[in-house]
Amino acid sequence: MRDTLLRDLEAMVMCHGPSGNESEIDRWLMARWQDLGLEFQQDSAGNLIARIEAADPNASTVAITAHKDEIGMIVKRIDPDGRVQARKLGGSFPWVYGEGVVDLLGDRETVSGILSFGSRHVSHESPQQCFQNDQPLKWENAWIETKQTTDDLRRAGIRPGTRGVVGRHRKRPFLLGSDHIASYALDNRASLAILTLLAEHLKQPRYHVLLAATANEEVGAIGAQYFTFAQRLDVLIALEICPRSPEYPIGREDVPVLLSQDGYGVYDDSLNGELAEAATKVGIEVQYAVLAGFGSDGSIAMKNGHVPRAACLAFPTDNTHGFEITHLGALECCVLTLLSYLEHKFCFSRKVNHL
Repeated sequence: MRDTLLRDLEAMVMCHGPSGNESEIDRWLMARWQDLGLEFQQDSAGNLIARIEAADPNASTVAITAHKDEIGMIVKRIDPDGRVQARKLGGSFPWVYGEGVVDLLGDRETVSGILSFGSRHVSHESPQQCFQNDQPLKWENAWIETKQTTDDLRRAGIRPGTRGVVGRHRKRPFLLGSDHIASYALDNRASLAILTLLAEHLKQPRYHVLLAATANEEVGAIGAQYFTFAQRLDVLIALEICPRSPEYPIGREDVPVLLSQDGYGVYDDSLNGELAEAATKVGIEVQYAVLAGFGSDGSIAMKNGHVPRAACLAFPTDNTHGFEITHLGALECCVLTLLSYLEHKFCFSRKVNHL
């Protein structure tokens, strides 16, 4: 399981997919799901949805979602000197990315530039001097230097609204020791890897299962809201990161977290209980958290009345919305927990200590 997880994760992280420009990750997912023999479709909002039927036609319908967009930047304007002014797309911060290569996904070609903050060898006469000690760096204080003219950029299709992400060569993941993976965009490529492994191993579901790779989550769960409005669902379980921070009681890196509440509302406590019981059957003891400054497909859909019951199954992650680090064991435990919950006769010999 781990070899497949790593292979999929490494491939998906290298696929660009900022909110609203997700075609590259779409192509990878569609090819992978086709290899698995899944029947899937892409709806009008850009969600990729696969359906695995239960034997009982009257079974309830459970959706498992993982959003496929990543945070990044969006072009606001191009200055006469060719400097590109960008603003956040989702929860991104320029100081997290640091100075370095970013890729602008133009209508006709991708243009790479340097996210720039200005020189450090300056005095109070230069506006950049204050960011060394006195003020936080904001998007308004940074720019993308491409060393191209405005005509060059226009020919490439760089314009207001163009999406940008961290440069591809900066995204390549690597292992820390034998159990941790680190890279940009684990939010939410790691959840997509869980979703894909689940599709590969799910054989006898007791529910009708919809596996949904949702679009535009980082800018308001737009894809999930359309999906849950169009589909009649009994349960929705969102796969997500869980930030590791001293304010949250996350004791272990290698086991999943069930969210009880986030910035959009409370999750269904009885559904959390069912997932915790399913985890126990395969030797996994889940953790719980109440998060601030966070939302998921599940909490947003439930708040809007689109689903009666929702949960968020998450994996502990360091440096969320930055260069993220997560324990591979937690991802595997998410797969096993969902298999235990969804299947009629899950083979309980596949416990976490056997991975």
